[in-house]
Amino acid sequence: MTTLEIMADSPSAIQNDFVSTDAADLASHMDQCASSRGRFFSLHSGLQSAHSLASPRIVTVAAVLAIFCGLLALA
Repeated sequence: MTTLEIMADSPSAIQNDFVSTDAADLASHMDQCASSRGRFFSLHSGLQSAHSLASPRIVTVAAVLAIFCGLLALA
């Protein structure tokens, strides 16, 4: 737990103090982001990039492959 989270959870904290609670939420989010960059982060990022590149064209690629396989079956 970060210092900001402890301060935001203390009874002396003012309930309408949005700045300290936002800072605590931001600190928590930054900790989660830092911990998510594990061993396979670059692999996961590469796969996400490939997926975003190929997914809009998946129907076109499937149609081209079906036509190509059909032409091979005729030959």
